[in-house]
Amino acid sequence: MNIVLTEISDVLLLEPKVFVDERGFFLESYNQRVFLEKTGVAAQFVQDSHSRSSQNVLRGLHYQIQQPQGKLVRAIFGAVFDVAVDLRKSSPTFGQWIGCLLSAENKRQVWIPPGFAHGFLVVSEIAEVLYKTTDYYAPQHERCILWNDPDLAIDWPVSAPPIISAKDQAGKMFKTAEVYP
Repeated sequence: MNIVLTEISDVLLLEPKVFVDERGFFLESYNQRVFLEKTGVAAQFVQDSHSRSSQNVLRGLHYQIQQPQGKLVRAIFGAVFDVAVDLRKSSPTFGQWIGCLLSAENKRQVWIPPGFAHGFLVVSEIAEVLYKTTDYYAPQHERCILWNDPDLAIDWPVSAPPIISAKDQAGKMFKTAEVYP
């Protein structure tokens, strides 16, 4: 596994070692020991989630104010523009975001530690995203920041108006959102 550093040092891109031959490919998508050795992160994943979405669907920006979740995210079909926003007030990168392309083709994963909001935009016809989380989904603690908040100024690669759930349309502005200490 190769680790690619991002502009926010706690958010890491992971490139697996892929073995390709005439039959197809093989990769190890997660190995706890290798993950710890390469990232220095001792994460214990407790839940796996899987979503399927159509082109221009935008999900996010989601986080849990209590029971914050670290996420290891990958696209297994299609492609998404994946975004993490630092909501840790004590962090030097508070309010900054990082975006990366995750696709079935590039097989990259992104590690997003607890304390970040997360979202993605589907940039292919269909995309399926898998993510492992370090804490359980707790709807009573779920929060959402508007995807197009002008203070965050996320450069989403939108080619048409995004398709957004009613819950996500009701997201808070960054200035008024609950954040982490």
